[in-house]
Amino acid sequence: MDIKIHASFLPHNDPEAALAFYRDTLGFEVRNDVGYEGMRWITVGPADQPGTSIVLDPPEAHPGLTDDERRTIAEMMAKGTYAGIVLATKDVDGTFARLEASGAEIMQEPIDQPYGVRDCAVRDPAGNMIRIQQVS
Repeated sequence: MDIKIHASFLPHNDPEAALAFYRDTLGFEVRNDVGYEGMRWITVGPADQPGTSIVLDPPEAHPGLTDDERRTIAEMMAKGTYAGIVLATKDVDGTFARLEASGAEIMQEPIDQPYGVRDCAVRDPAGNMIRIQQVS
């Protein structure tokens, strides 16, 4: 099989804050920005990986959710326990310094993990956990 990761989804609750974080802080390019009925889906990704994207979507857009489920999702987003993603960089310490200087919410400073990676963690404006691992 020839299967690749094309897109992953992370919720957002403020499209302008999401753009500021993913475009301006992380340096991702905006690939799509679609509005519909007062909601926005924003697709971003690294310029050197045109086939891999993150879709920032409004959680209220998912059909079939009950009001209780929407409330639970909002609560989990606020706590940072609803969604996350692992990114990679060749310089985790330099990336962390840029994130810290931007005012990003720091969850963990760079550390050598016992399972063999050096990484750090921040939260995006919606509360999603963003782990960044160092790769060669």
